[in-house]
Amino acid sequence: MELPNKDLGTLFEQLGLPSDPASIDAFIAKHYPLPDDMKVSEAPFWNQAQATFLKDELLEDAEWAPVVDELNVRLHENKPA
Repeated sequence: MELPNKDLGTLFEQLGLPSDPASIDAFIAKHYPLPDDMKVSEAPFWNQAQATFLKDELLEDAEWAPVVDELNVRLHENKPA
């Protein structure tokens, strides 16, 4: 069965990670910021399956690509000090 709405919560479920908003925020806070020249799929904290999924979704501009891109932005964005 296909999930009707793809968002960060469902992406984290797909990646096998805790998917509640507090867990997502904690994950991003722990791994933020990624270097500007690092692709989200190349981050060292993913396992091989997770990294491959993220890379493939972006390369193929697949269903999950917009949500993967949202995660990418949140892991790279500059937050005010």
